[in-house]
Amino acid sequence: MAKHEEVANGVIFPIGEKNEAFAKYFIGQSYFKLLVADPEINVGVGNVTFEPGCRNNWHIHRNGYQLLLVTGGEGWYQEEGQPAQLLKAGDVVVTHDGVKH
Repeated sequence: MAKHEEVANGVIFPIGEKNEAFAKYFIGQSYFKLLVADPEINVGVGNVTFEPGCRNNWHIHRNGYQLLLVTGGEGWYQEEGQPAQLLKAGDVVVTHDGVKH
């Protein structure tokens, strides 16, 4: 399989549809697939896939956490005031309430 082919083919999670609902927060194309939306457990789980060169704008997740599981490909993650970190398949990042990234 080519370097990023496993991501494009949705080997682990389905790639989803073009991420039109949140397009204003991205530079480039991303895709979104909601995996879990259950008000009984008060958690949402989604798969976001980035095309090469796609960038997510600075933003804050309030009132909770965000867990990033890198399932394929590679990219960069940065919290405000911290150095950028290279992410690759298998990496996990937990962001805390109110951290700008």
